[in-house]
Amino acid sequence: MLRLLAFLVLLALAAYGLTWLAENPGDVAVTWRGVEYDVSLMFALGFVLAVAIVLGVIWTFVRFVFRVPSLISLMNRARRREKGHVAVSRGMVAVGSGDIRAANKHAAEARRFAANEPLTKLLRAQAAQLAGDRAGAVAAFNDMLPNPQTHALGLRGLHVEARRAGEAEAALDYATRANKHAALPWAAQAVLDEHAAQSDWAAALATVESNAAAKLLDKPTANRWRAVLKTALAQERAERDAKSALALAQQASALAPGLVPAAVLSGKLTAAAGDYRKASKIIEAAYRATPHPDLAAAYVRLRHGDSVGDRLIRARALARLAPFDPESAMTIARSALEAQDPAAAREALAKWVRGDSDAGRPTARMCLMMAEIEEASSNEGAVREWLNRAARAPRDRAWVADSVISDHWAPVSPSGVLDGFVWRTPDERLSMPAFVPPAPESKVVAPPPSAIEPPTAPPPPAPPAPAPAPAPAAETPKVAARGSGTAVSMSALAPDDPGPHGNGERKSGYRMFAND
Repeated sequence: MLRLLAFLVLLALAAYGLTWLAENPGDVAVTWRGVEYDVSLMFALGFVLAVAIVLGVIWTFVRFVFRVPSLISLMNRARRREKGHVAVSRGMVAVGSGDIRAANKHAAEARRFAANEPLTKLLRAQAAQLAGDRAGAVAAFNDMLPNPQTHALGLRGLHVEARRAGEAEAALDYATRANKHAALPWAAQAVLDEHAAQSDWAAALATVESNAAAKLLDKPTANRWRAVLKTALAQERAERDAKSALALAQQASALAPGLVPAAVLSGKLTAAAGDYRKASKIIEAAYRATPHPDLAAAYVRLRHGDSVGDRLIRARALARLAPFDPESAMTIARSALEAQDPAAAREALAKWVRGDSDAGRPTARMCLMMAEIEEASSNEGAVREWLNRAARAPRDRAWVADSVISDHWAPVSPSGVLDGFVWRTPDERLSMPAFVPPAPESKVVAPPPSAIEPPTAPPPPAPPAPAPAPAPAAETPKVAARGSGTAVSMSALAPDDPGPHGNGERKSGYRMFAND
């Protein structure tokens, strides 16, 4: 719009100038070789303009003649660049489709026509990776380092190749150089993972701080990882520097209140410093969010001078924070058992072992706890029953990471992932029974007659087989049923029996039958 207005203004000025010259005529006298020529002003201006146009055309033609070689060279370069771009495009398609031969062919062609293009170097590296030529890929990525446009790309490729070759130090060096070159998420994460895998918690914490400052991490993730790393540092320093460990544990608890190891360590160290009230509040807040056996154990034993009765009172107080969680019942049962009160322990687990709760069947820890309670009551049969049920009971919650179940928390998972362990119930996995081929002498049993076929006459009865000799009593224990005179083998009992009943029908871990 502005250009149009400027053009109209200039056109108006030119028209005004021509009009003014037409209204104010004049003469121009030119002397050439002693001859004087008198012409009008308008004619003189027109002649000058015509001469300028002719001179411009002549200069353009002469310039074009002298620029012909450079123009030919420019056309050749454009044609080569176009061929290089086509080769790169086809090579990328070949790499994506897994065509090694075509990828190498187009990579060589692209290198011939456009060797300095960044995409050509990338195609060369990817073609080498596709062909399994690690030396060629490393050479291609090293060629990218001198160019500022491809420096970070070369470092990432070298980092990937070093990790594939198992060269941890070289991979860390490339990632560190890339992280210094620019704030790249992959480089920052690689440096953090490497420090965490080497248990260098201080360096990992510094990396998290730098990544958070560069806006590579969101605030919740940064706070969570700070808490995990500070907990790991506190666990390392707990024995030799309790004061520093306490400060780190308290910071970790403030950053991630639901982090169980941080709350446990913070509560223990705070209690060791003499502040039992604050320690109780820290553990209570964490237990309310995540009922955990480590939190319960730390809370019950905060004061070392407490009696078993005082511990039972503290266990019941903690259970009121999460009354519908089985861990609360387990805490009360454990404390009651330590107080030599099996009845109170059995009452705490009553609704869980009877299946009155929504949790379903009792877990393995509950069954083992019931076995301890029955052992304290000198009921050996019930002890064997609960131990049998514990072998088939559902799993309890545990620390799980990378399909690995651990009883203890760790800052890094087995694969090197920071904060990889999660407190949850492990997955139940079923396996198919091994196939056993039939013996060569086995006979194939004929299938039963079809339902639409008429029934055939039954075959004549076979002579009765001789009665087998009775087996020794020690091989299969049997219990005589009252009033029936028959014996029931223990192998006929269900493998996952629902447990003792309260009506006296079940004693000593065996199934008893009432009179008919």
